[in-house]
Amino acid sequence: MTSARQSAVDVLVVGAGAAGMMCAIEAGRRGRSVLVVDHADAPGEKIRISGGGRCNFTNLHCSPKAFLSRNPHFARSALARYSQHDFIELVDRHGIAWHEKTLGQLFCDGSARQIIAMLLAEMERAGARLDLSTSVDAIDRDEAGFTVRLSTGPVRCQSLVIATGGKSIPKMGATGFGYQVAERFGLAVVAPRPGLVPLTFGPDLLERLTPLAGVSVETAEVAHGRTRFREGLLFTHRGLSGPSILQISSCWHEGEEVVVALAPDVDVIGRLKAARSAHGRQSVAAMLATLLPRRLAQAVCDMEAIGGNLADCSDRVLERVALAVNGWRIRPEGSEGYRTAEVTLGGVDTAGLDQKTMAARSVPGLHFIGEVVDVTGWLGGYNFQWAWSSGWVAGQAV
Repeated sequence: MTSARQSAVDVLVVGAGAAGMMCAIEAGRRGRSVLVVDHADAPGEKIRISGGGRCNFTNLHCSPKAFLSRNPHFARSALARYSQHDFIELVDRHGIAWHEKTLGQLFCDGSARQIIAMLLAEMERAGARLDLSTSVDAIDRDEAGFTVRLSTGPVRCQSLVIATGGKSIPKMGATGFGYQVAERFGLAVVAPRPGLVPLTFGPDLLERLTPLAGVSVETAEVAHGRTRFREGLLFTHRGLSGPSILQISSCWHEGEEVVVALAPDVDVIGRLKAARSAHGRQSVAAMLATLLPRRLAQAVCDMEAIGGNLADCSDRVLERVALAVNGWRIRPEGSEGYRTAEVTLGGVDTAGLDQKTMAARSVPGLHFIGEVVDVTGWLGGYNFQWAWSSGWVAGQAV
């Protein structure tokens, strides 16, 4: 759907991802002439790779409480005006089969490419045009709008929408371009950092726990302050990953501690004392192996320097073991960074944006949508819903 270069349009959208395509669809439906440009050679690349290739396109439980921002109320308007149910209706209308996994996460039965094809079809129906392999060289503004110098030539537009995403997954071409545009026009940017990302250990802890690489716990509870997530956990060659860790990573900062419960639904001290009474000759590691993967059970005992049989352990020792299982305090050294981060935290400060239109308050006609904005959702389809919702509301205004 690549177009010949246009010299003037009503709306220019920079970024052919989820938010940008949704905005183009809605603006086109309103009769606006729309051009979408992207430096990539294919649209919706993040959609294509998401959800293991099946696209976790939204979440049934989507609400403002699932989003992080300096202004926790900013996302409320967009999410209310275009909800997960609205997007599901669009998916159903295109005959795309889907299923629910855990915690309200919705995935395509087939391929994520179906979502991309749906968006492209809707763009075409709305008359929106798409130019790929096209970069933005400069942006100038006057009273009539914007002149955007593209690698294919200059384009005039009344409304300019920045939908370029954040810095996560740089191998796909992610950059900080959107932040540069914001700063160019005087908008504040909340310092970006990787989100939904595996956490890494320092050398000492890594040396002790490297043998656990590949070991997983189906349900762990990971806490940071009052925030806690209960999902799977995975030991890696660098530290910890899995859904519970990715979730907590968005709340965590370097130097801070997280607390892990490896068997959150188990009264570990009660089970240890009962086993001591019934099977005193059983080793502590063997007993823990009934609650945890065997290698992890042994690692807990090694870290606490506990060997021997249950009968040899005092209540105080058993309490120490129980705390190591369900009150394991870890101070990660860092994260794996943007290379593996699913999203970028921070972004264009919402204080400078109108939550009903996503427009810059101080720059008429300039809009920011999707991941480039300081709104970040939990793992599980929430960030796609923010893309659909913020793109939709901007599309009603441009």
